Amino acid sequence: MEFLIEYGMFLAKFLTIALILLFAIGAIVFIVLRAKGDGEHLNIKNINEKYEAMSFMLNSQVLGKKEFKKYLKKQKQNHKEKGKTVSVEKKNIYVLDFKGDIKASTVSSLREEITAILTIADKKDEVVVILESGGGTVHGYGLGASQLKRIRDKGIMLTVAVDKVAASGGYMMACVANNIIAAPFAILGSIGVLAQIPNFHKLLKKLDIDFEQITAGDYKRTLTMFGVNSDKDREKFKEELEETHHLFKEFVKENREIIDIHKIATGEHWYGKRAIELNLVDELITSDDYLSTAAKEANIFEIKYERKKPVSEKLISFGANILSAIDGR
Repeated sequence: MEFLIEYGMFLAKFLTIALILLFAIGAIVFIVLRAKGDGEHLNIKNINEKYEAMSFMLNSQVLGKKEFKKYLKKQKQNHKEKGKTVSVEKKNIYVLDFKGDIKASTVSSLREEITAILTIADKKDEVVVILESGGGTVHGYGLGASQLKRIRDKGIMLTVAVDKVAASGGYMMACVANNIIAAPFAILGSIGVLAQIPNFHKLLKKLDIDFEQITAGDYKRTLTMFGVNSDKDREKFKEELEETHHLFKEFVKENREIIDIHKIATGEHWYGKRAIELNLVDELITSDDYLSTAAKEANIFEIKYERKKPVSEKLISFGANILSAIDGR
């Protein structure tokens, strides 16, 4: 009898381990197969249909039964009239949403969205970029501006809408547009260059820690975080910042000739109401108002590029979840 009890316990442990292993293997296979089927893709949403659906839902709740029936009848009549009349080809408006971090990491998605649009768009169409960024790295936002310039170079109307902020690198991208619109209290400008570097030399000296830095080339490294910084290092670093600022000002002036670069390239920022006086923007209007008005005369499509997580990232996440579950028992 004791043998049977021990055997039963062994069998239960074995089956438990086997089930856990089968579950883990099955989950990994599922993730791999799903990853193969997902990949990269474009999400395309018809904004006109979204507005129509919103209007229908609101009217169904707000209007009385008789009024709603009249509304439905009128809508049907409008659709019939549209079908009878000779259709004039509407322009297409492609809407992109860009939210920039300090590295401008979403430029990788922006470039794919623009490439897709340029395969079908023509000169009667328009691209609207809803941009939100307080700036970041020069090379990151420089690439972002170059991606937007591809649209203008094809002769396609480019509108940048700023509802919240387009400052520093954000404005570097915005200034490429044919038309810049902004909400009255959106923040724009900050055409300047900033660098901040902490220095731990005194702390290391206090802790009796030596720091050595060996370079080849007089200016391979100017300011350092751990060594002694000389006036010569600071002067060179300041010179490099001034050169970057000069290039920034040149770029803004080339793309937006109507501005007085000496007035706006001080590093200051302004709200929309003041920015329009300085010609930083062309019109004070939110992206919502702009698009809802345009929807009466154009087909509007929201384009979003999505990249699924790689298998390795999913497996790491899956493993982390298993470990946390084990620790929590």
